[in-house]
Amino acid sequence: MGKIFGIDLGITYSCIAYIDENGKPVVLKNAEGDLTTPSVVYFESQTDVTVGSAAKENLKMYPDKTVDLIKRDIGKPGFNRNINGVDMKPEEISSYILKKVVQDAEDSLRMESKLGNDEKIRDVVITCPAYFGVAERDATQAAGVIAGLNVMAIINEPTAAAITYGVTDESQNKTVLVYDLGGGTFDITMINIKPGEIRVVVTGGDHNLGGRDWDEKILMYLAEQYQNETGTPDNILEDPETIQELSLAAERAKKLLSAKEKAPVAVNYMGERVRVELTREKFDELTEDLLTRTIDLTRDMFKEAEKKGFSQKDVSEILLVGGSSKMPQVMSRVKSEFGIETKMFDPDESVAKGAAIYANKMSEYNIVLEEIAKQQGKSVEEVKVQVDKGQLDVEQEAKKANIRMRGGRLPGDDVKIINVSSRSFGTVAYDEDDKLKLFNIILKNAELPATGTNAFYPRYDNQQSVKFQVMECLTSEEKVDPELGKEIGTAELTLPAGVTRDTEIQVTFRLDESGLLHLHAKEMKGGREVDAEFQTTEALSEQEMSDAIRRSNKSSVN
Repeated sequence: MGKIFGIDLGITYSCIAYIDENGKPVVLKNAEGDLTTPSVVYFESQTDVTVGSAAKENLKMYPDKTVDLIKRDIGKPGFNRNINGVDMKPEEISSYILKKVVQDAEDSLRMESKLGNDEKIRDVVITCPAYFGVAERDATQAAGVIAGLNVMAIINEPTAAAITYGVTDESQNKTVLVYDLGGGTFDITMINIKPGEIRVVVTGGDHNLGGRDWDEKILMYLAEQYQNETGTPDNILEDPETIQELSLAAERAKKLLSAKEKAPVAVNYMGERVRVELTREKFDELTEDLLTRTIDLTRDMFKEAEKKGFSQKDVSEILLVGGSSKMPQVMSRVKSEFGIETKMFDPDESVAKGAAIYANKMSEYNIVLEEIAKQQGKSVEEVKVQVDKGQLDVEQEAKKANIRMRGGRLPGDDVKIINVSSRSFGTVAYDEDDKLKLFNIILKNAELPATGTNAFYPRYDNQQSVKFQVMECLTSEEKVDPELGKEIGTAELTLPAGVTRDTEIQVTFRLDESGLLHLHAKEMKGGREVDAEFQTTEALSEQEMSDAIRRSNKSSVN
């Protein structure tokens, strides 16, 4: 089949898409007949794993064996869950979600005779929230590897949604805002769309804000109403059966209130039953602070956009994506706050579809790079570096060599996608006042691939080496306190004998489209150099990866 698939690995729901024979992105149904799969994993035993709706039913009943919202913890230092006596990191738990959506997609395609019995889905592009840093992106890639997949790229969810929109909307040449309120995260991204180009301007958001927080507000309200009605002194949310039932009821009520003005909910505890009627007005009141948080983050994003020459008046429309954006309060508030045309855009499927479109384009582009590298007697990596530095024009080289992409298209005929860095990257050094500072070399919202260089100097004569403490942070300032950053790795450069304090050391960072960081440092006296490609210090060890893959291969996923 040779197709590459796009996977929306969501915090609360996941789905998978591919480009069909007509060149259209299509989301594939899972075994339950749904287009999206709950990102919930139930480990009945070490080898019997259930993912999706059935797992969700066990979430509160078997909290020691059931995991949800795991994507919120992916890439966190030292985080793991002990399940059935096994310590599992978020990468391994997430891999079972990927295995489920891939297996179901394979079954669906085989039923349509579009995939042979011996064919497997291998090549994928996986999406992540826009603010994910190196650690989270590495962890997402590791999850794909554990699941037996070849992860070609990790791309931002709002960018994927914009790709779908930019390809399907014929009236291009506009600046849009992608307001992405998912089940567990919120992303806000400004994107400029021109014929043949999708350019991300700025991005922001909150990785701890999403539809699940709206559910929690309903849950607490239902428990409070029950206790007011019955006068029970008990905290009914301490009972596993009650909280499981109410959690599912809260989500159902939220969805019902998107279409109705009222949602009746029955609360059962210890044989006593209370009927609570939740109105849309009350729901909006309970969750107003959550919605206000998204508005404040949107205003922060506009301030960042102004630094790049874009203002609120440049935005022609706001696209609401992510399942939680279907709540009526969202569109109403966004419209009233910003006075910009607001529309719902394929909220559940646009991210997976955009990932599939990106994967298809990436595959064709890589084929061309491989051919150029072959003709020039270079490696593909060497050619990519030349492209990043602006030393090689892929389109011109392809035309000169008469290289054509699959489908008869040359590079440049498709939509060009320009993303930005969600964080700043720099290194710690002493400033002119002899205070430690984080010097950001690549700033947040820099276009990718991004390259930056800064000059540093030894602290004293005859210094033998310098250590680069490489950090990422969420501020876009050039020099900040190191406490605002997070270390992602270190590199050390050995200095020649007799080095003096005025010896310049040039440090260059290069951030590629997938968000991975490369460092090159050179001292200008003796010409000594060091190169490093940063994998997070919290990445799975070789042994942990091996153990996770072994357990995954032994497990059946339903």
